[in-house]
Amino acid sequence: MRTSKTREMLVDVARSLFAEIGFNNTTMNDIATVSKKGRRTLYTYFKNKEEIYVAVIEKELTSLLQKLRTVADRDINPERKLIEYIFTRLDAIKELIARNGSLRSDFFNNLMEVEKARRKIDIEEQKIIKEILQEGIDKNIFYVESIDITVMMIQFALRGVEVPYVKDNIREKLRKNRENIIKFLLRGLKRPE
Repeated sequence: MRTSKTREMLVDVARSLFAEIGFNNTTMNDIATVSKKGRRTLYTYFKNKEEIYVAVIEKELTSLLQKLRTVADRDINPERKLIEYIFTRLDAIKELIARNGSLRSDFFNNLMEVEKARRKIDIEEQKIIKEILQEGIDKNIFYVESIDITVMMIQFALRGVEVPYVKDNIREKLRKNRENIIKFLLRGLKRPE
């Protein structure tokens, strides 16, 4: 238990330093000094700064996943649940990056590291989306020919919107056109018969 608390504390210190002065300006020595732990302790848990960065991203994404799980567990109509899921996800990612100050620019500069950290989270997110869709299918609200392909397409679409949403290029447009987006997502492109 003590070991994991030390690791968590090191991750929190690193996140704060990355947010305050940036990933590139933070050294392993800075993390050791601010955490009041020796460099030896730091290197016991992490091989290098990049590994700590991935741990920071994983912790942030785990927090995001908890928010998404809360939405998925709500006792509401699956249609409403899917929409809340989408907007909760986008807002949570924006909040995550904004909260982390200069980590925001590092997020965009280190997309490969972020992608590595996201892989485990992506699998969990796919399970959550699948549960929402399956609930909608079971309640005869959704018609989905291939649930796995639909989950994949929803996830890809959300990821494609993340960067412009975070940079505020489309956030207000999405908010103002929420009902049209809902109609598009839930009813697709086909004209009703």
